[in-house]
Amino acid sequence: MPKVLVSDAIDQVGVDILSQVAQVSYEPELSPAQLLEKIPEYDGLMIRSGTKVTAEVIQAAGRLRIIGRAGVGVDNVDIQAATRKGILVVNSPEGNTIAAAEHAIALMMALSRHISEANVSLKAGKWKRSQFIGVEVYKKTIGIVGLGRIGSHVARVARALGMQIVAYDPYISAERAQQLGARLVDLEQLFHEADYITLHVPRTPETTHLINERTLGLMKPSVRIINCARGGLIDEQAIYSALKEGRIAGAALDVFENEPLGESDLRSLGREVILTPHLGASTEEAQTNVAIDVAEQIRDVLLGLPARSAVNIPGLRPEVMQELKAYLELAETLGNLVGQLAGGRIDALDIRLQGLLAAKDAQPIVVAALKGLLTPALRERVNFVNALLEARERGVRVTETRDSSFADYAGSIHLLARGPEGERSVTGALLGENEVRITSIDDFPISVAPSRFMLITLHRDMPGIIGKVGSFLGSHNVNIAGMQVGRKMVRGNAVMMVSLDDPLPEGLLGEIESVPGIRKAYTVNL
Repeated sequence: MPKVLVSDAIDQVGVDILSQVAQVSYEPELSPAQLLEKIPEYDGLMIRSGTKVTAEVIQAAGRLRIIGRAGVGVDNVDIQAATRKGILVVNSPEGNTIAAAEHAIALMMALSRHISEANVSLKAGKWKRSQFIGVEVYKKTIGIVGLGRIGSHVARVARALGMQIVAYDPYISAERAQQLGARLVDLEQLFHEADYITLHVPRTPETTHLINERTLGLMKPSVRIINCARGGLIDEQAIYSALKEGRIAGAALDVFENEPLGESDLRSLGREVILTPHLGASTEEAQTNVAIDVAEQIRDVLLGLPARSAVNIPGLRPEVMQELKAYLELAETLGNLVGQLAGGRIDALDIRLQGLLAAKDAQPIVVAALKGLLTPALRERVNFVNALLEARERGVRVTETRDSSFADYAGSIHLLARGPEGERSVTGALLGENEVRITSIDDFPISVAPSRFMLITLHRDMPGIIGKVGSFLGSHNVNIAGMQVGRKMVRGNAVMMVSLDDPLPEGLLGEIESVPGIRKAYTVNL
């Protein structure tokens, strides 16, 4: 009988489900050394955020087939090490959706009606109604940053409350936003218009300190800000200053840059700020839901069935996975690239399998391309299992075609993305020993191995441009790993791809775009 170790506290219903198919050891107080010692004898591991599943633990796991994280984030699991060893990692991306959305709404209402302060006052024996005059949310404008599952539910509730909704999400189609009653705007316009701003995005390099001294200056003095998403999205010192000086009306924060929250100036403020200790998912229902979701997935995998929320490798047959593995990597890279070139918001993605690839099973390749397309926005929340659903929820229309007559490469993939900013296309193929190559951008021929940091320019083919770009990069200590130019005719339009060892410094992209002859420049992080 399989054995499953539960090394963090979970709802009993999860243990009961696992006990249907396995011998369960419930040991939520294991030290890292004890986990390392015990893990070799187990087929499954169920955790929450407390257990750190390091590469060392995974290496010691001789029998382990699946790691189940009862929650969304999997940053406490070494995904690469698990993938290399063929261990499936699953999570519960939907289990706390309602809980987090409801907490955001609750904080908005509490902030508007001074509920926390009024409660303290009344319990102290006071009756000072005039001190707690609030504001109504009816007909106010709520700005939702991120229209994923949680942001979408907030939009539905806000709409029912009679609020006007503006939203920023570069990965949501206008059609999908319209279904939710939201009007898509750019981020600065949202900051200008909103009476309430609620954040529902992951923390990434792009979203860290999304609300800062500069962006706070764009907002109304009457704005109220809610963050139930991730700590670090808000510059806490900047929002403290804005609140203390009366430049914004209020803030309600459930998450913080460093948790537990230690010494903080925010603690000294009064009714203009509400602070809660990361309670977004802290409901009985959410705790039960994530336990059930992950326990069921572990049970299914131990029975030989597929998991529905795999974070790393999908539940494909081993022989299919082995055959298509390199093409899945290619498709994911191309999806990531074309999404960034298109500016994020995609209405439609055309996927064309060319050459010998036209005869292969297309579904895994389509899913891999969509996973790449959505990864910059969703990070660990998108995987091979849910990529199609995530794309559908964002209104991305997917079409698949085949062209067996294509002869430039034995097998290649062409992606065409359509969005508000127009059409962008990329093509890629495998060379030699399954080496991934980008072979065209917007139909300009090129042959470049993808690297983590890349600079791409659309420019006029004319003397001096390459040298000027190289000089700009050199003057900012950015090392060039490789460079290639693609063109269709002499002194016509061209594309240049520059592989970089370092990310491009802030502000340098604008300098590069100021070079005569360059029409547009992009930075891409793969």
